[in-house]
Amino acid sequence: MTLGAMLDAGLDRQALEAALNSLNLPPVRLEVREVTRQHLRGLKVDFAPRELPGHRTYAEICGLIGQGALSLAVKERALAIFRHLGEAEARMHGEPLESVHFHELGALDTILDVVGVAFGVEALRIGKVSCSALPQGKGMIACAHGLLPNPAPATAELLKGLPVYGTELHGELVTPTGAAILRALGAQPDPCPPMLLEAVGYGAGTKDFPSHPNLLRLTLGQPLAAGQGLRERVLVLETHLDDMIPELYEPLMEGLFAAGALDVGLSPLQMKKNRPGVRLTVVAPLAAKEGLLLKIFTDSTTLGVRLMEVERVTARRWQESIDTPYGPLTVKVMEYAGRRRLMPEYEACRRLAQEHGLPLVEVYRLVPPS
Repeated sequence: MTLGAMLDAGLDRQALEAALNSLNLPPVRLEVREVTRQHLRGLKVDFAPRELPGHRTYAEICGLIGQGALSLAVKERALAIFRHLGEAEARMHGEPLESVHFHELGALDTILDVVGVAFGVEALRIGKVSCSALPQGKGMIACAHGLLPNPAPATAELLKGLPVYGTELHGELVTPTGAAILRALGAQPDPCPPMLLEAVGYGAGTKDFPSHPNLLRLTLGQPLAAGQGLRERVLVLETHLDDMIPELYEPLMEGLFAAGALDVGLSPLQMKKNRPGVRLTVVAPLAAKEGLLLKIFTDSTTLGVRLMEVERVTARRWQESIDTPYGPLTVKVMEYAGRRRLMPEYEACRRLAQEHGLPLVEVYRLVPPS
């Protein structure tokens, strides 16, 4: 499906076929045809001739890819995908990575899929990958090991760190190969980052589900306003409290952060009957709403919470190490509209101050503003 979407979005078919035939494998021909899934078109990709499922080890597959007449970047990307697959299989079966046997995943189709996607990423000059939340089917799926829970254990392992959601569909909606591709490409859970849209492609799966089109959509574009910060929709939860003892605020705040809050603030205010109170404000991802509501209602004395969906703009942020007379120091870096500023990182500054017997303010002065 990924290859079909890449071809539909502009990947050169002849160049792809030539890259695949550089491997030490039987000659292969791409069969690309347009099909419909729930009245929507997409490209379905198959390989001819087809091979019966093979039993190759991780080491054998690495050797095959390494001998191909491919660029170093394509080889490394393809090997990274198979490494993620191998590590997931090794973890599931309790075996060393080098001796893991790929069953369905060692077949010719899978090797060509993986190498083809690695080639497509380079040919289409894809530098960053984002993805939407990934659907999970229910029931059991049949494989070389018999019946396995859906999604397959290797798929579940590979999807760690990516957003997923459950469905009522019986069927494998994300395969181990698809999950490994996302993992190896460093996919970020950002369904549609700001970009100038250049191409859209649809890759079709084999099955035809009755409830939705079995298509993978790929959008290609150039990032927009990379220096203008990240814009996203977030949730603001707010309530006023006037009957909580002070000791309860710290565990409430800790619990809210643990439940997914991006920021938690407390501010004083005067409430009805001129009673002093506290405004609790929580900023969070939209998906964290129910968990945060539960935490607020169980860990505070509130009787009601106001919810507002707002736009949040954040500067690009990361950490770097700078040299100081007392050794390296980790600092925070922010960048917005091409302007960069360095800021002290409290814990790193505190450790350096303690190690050298310095006042914390003196360590803060070691951090240049930009």
